[in-house]
Amino acid sequence: MLRTIVWSFPLVTIGFASPSLAALPEPVKAMIEAAIESGKDAEVKSVLKFAKVTNPDDAAEIDAMLAAYNVKQTQLAAAQKQAKMEAPFFQNWTGEGELGGFRNTGNSNNVGLSGGIKLAKDAVKWRLKFRARADFQRSNGVTSREQYAAALEPEYKINDRLFIYGLAQYDRDQFQGFSSRYTVSGGIGYAVIKEKDIFLNVKAGPAWRLTEFSEGGSDSSLAGLIGLDLGWQIAKNLKLTQGAGATLASDAQSLTSANVIFSSGTNTLTATTGLDAKINGKLTARFSYAVEHETNPPDGSEKTDTLSRATLVYDF
Repeated sequence: MLRTIVWSFPLVTIGFASPSLAALPEPVKAMIEAAIESGKDAEVKSVLKFAKVTNPDDAAEIDAMLAAYNVKQTQLAAAQKQAKMEAPFFQNWTGEGELGGFRNTGNSNNVGLSGGIKLAKDAVKWRLKFRARADFQRSNGVTSREQYAAALEPEYKINDRLFIYGLAQYDRDQFQGFSSRYTVSGGIGYAVIKEKDIFLNVKAGPAWRLTEFSEGGSDSSLAGLIGLDLGWQIAKNLKLTQGAGATLASDAQSLTSANVIFSSGTNTLTATTGLDAKINGKLTARFSYAVEHETNPPDGSEKTDTLSRATLVYDF
């Protein structure tokens, strides 16, 4: 008898599963999002660089986060530029008012009152700055210090760093020997450093100066001006400044200007170093030290005046 034998084998299915991509770890993602939220390009690029090194499998997700950040920054810059272009002249001004006391050495030694105001408008192709200050002291019916200063400074932006400046300035300081001094200057400026938390601007150009002396007579001369403005946001609520009405990271104001004016009659150096400590959103405590040096002052006047100020500043 012929038998038929059938062998039966169970069906076996063999599969190879591709490994799933791991999601970006939450701590790394949170670190990247915090850097992006700060808006500081240098920090964002640094964080993303090391995030890709330590998480190479998640490079695509990290690149996507960077691309989204770049698109957002481009849109924000375009919106800000459009707003500046459309804003009327009397809109988008920023400024500060300052009031406090001072102690000075040199031609007089006393304590008095100090006040100032600063305004700035930043547009797409130009910037306009105005500043004024008054220091006054009167003791026992005698005025021991009376110093006033005001300046208007327009700037035309050639590109992101290069600009043309103009300057019209008035000073009065009887104790340095002049009742009025007028300075007009114009030239080229350049933003050497332009970051969100630090900036350094330099400028130079010819100038003309007219001085009316307290004892009578006047002098006018052609001169040259070299200026410097520095601002450094050391910490969230602490800022160091050297130098007058320039621009932080691009558009904030520094405390004052450090200028040297060279002329045939006398050379003048003015420099102020300040430290700002933020008290709250609008109020700041400011400590500053100013030096004014004349190489050839009128007879009876000291060459160097110093002024230490402690003031409260209100931003508006």
